[in-house]
Amino acid sequence: MPKTKFQEFVYGVLMTFFMVLAMELYNTGLRTGELTNAALPLALHEMTFMFPICFVMGFCFIDRLAPKIAFRMVTPGVDNPLLVTLVRASVTVAFMCPIMSFWATLIFKQAGVQFIAVWLQTVACNFPMAFFWQIFYCGPLVRWLFRTIFRVGRAPAAPAVQTHSQPRAPKQEHI
Repeated sequence: MPKTKFQEFVYGVLMTFFMVLAMELYNTGLRTGELTNAALPLALHEMTFMFPICFVMGFCFIDRLAPKIAFRMVTPGVDNPLLVTLVRASVTVAFMCPIMSFWATLIFKQAGVQFIAVWLQTVACNFPMAFFWQIFYCGPLVRWLFRTIFRVGRAPAAPAVQTHSQPRAPKQEHI
């Protein structure tokens, strides 16, 4: 959808914001044992450092790699657009979830010598949430916001043309 570098940047910021917010709320709920109103300030605080990490990882690295891999499986303009979108989003989550789980394990879990085991468990816990949040909620929301902000994908409405099923008889002048 984005056509320019600026649009790519805005799209990346929107996607990162909504993904990180949801994943921070989810992980705060996992850590505390329940998701309550108190989780929101904690999640927002964690976003201050997780957002930049996620944005850099996604925008600078994964957004370059994921399309190359996804477009080996589907072809935009040939395959069903919904399938292309789902494959692209799935590949992105398949890379971003382990990367962001790595950072979360490093920052929050004090895993020590059990780092790899704790990281793998974190990936296993985060992947279903990241995948379904991206496919069903975040992706559609961000694409809608993006189209709304940039008016992308909407052709201007053509003026209504009046057609008649039968030709009109020429006007006759009266003398």
